[in-house]
Amino acid sequence: MLFSIFTVFFNYPNDAYAMHIMEGFLPIKWCIFWGVMTLPFLIIGMRSIGNTVKKHPETKMLLGLAGAFTFVLSALKMPSVTGSCSHPTGVGLGTVLFGPTAMSVLGFIVLIFQALLLAHGGLTTLGANTFSMAVVGPLVAWGLYRLCVKLKTPLRVGVFLGAVFGDLFTYVTTAAQLALAFPAQIGGFAASFEKFLGIFAVTQIPLAISEGLLTVVVFNLLTAHNKKELEDLTVLTAGNSALEGVDGR
Repeated sequence: MLFSIFTVFFNYPNDAYAMHIMEGFLPIKWCIFWGVMTLPFLIIGMRSIGNTVKKHPETKMLLGLAGAFTFVLSALKMPSVTGSCSHPTGVGLGTVLFGPTAMSVLGFIVLIFQALLLAHGGLTTLGANTFSMAVVGPLVAWGLYRLCVKLKTPLRVGVFLGAVFGDLFTYVTTAAQLALAFPAQIGGFAASFEKFLGIFAVTQIPLAISEGLLTVVVFNLLTAHNKKELEDLTVLTAGNSALEGVDGR
């Protein structure tokens, strides 16, 4: 299953424009605005990662895995319509493991490397892209995941829903960012938002579901092989009924 999903992603052409807002596309005032909006999350996230690594240095490899997972998935581009492109985000896994603010830092680092090495996104639009993919996406993923844990659903259900809706709300946010910067002459923000959202929805909904399934597969592997680290991060807790259906208990 894992091989099949990656095969589908890699066999789509990648000559369309990426969903990350490209370099120079946003007016400077919006670049500054989204950069300022993102900065507090990065500061809190760096403190969160520092505290986690200090308390549990053995989780460094999981931190690297979460970043690599995000980098690979968010670098895979699938053509949408009218010359745009969609892709997974990969933020769900890191959010479940380390929380939304830590994922903001990981996502920020991923977006810098993609802008410099892959021409995917840009440096002037880094704040906007980080806010949509690494701030809003993780916050939505975390909220749904924690809700599922509170309701004592199987943990994989929370992981799946978090990954799916974290992905979808990244695109909702990007559509809003573009609509704010480029409101339609007739209908203003609402008309422009509907247009951008409709463009992304065609391919993003099935992509989000696929990302959710892949995230559950990887999470189940971590549950089987990195149980101690997940317990240290309190992702897995003894006697937690939300684990039922993940490891057979």
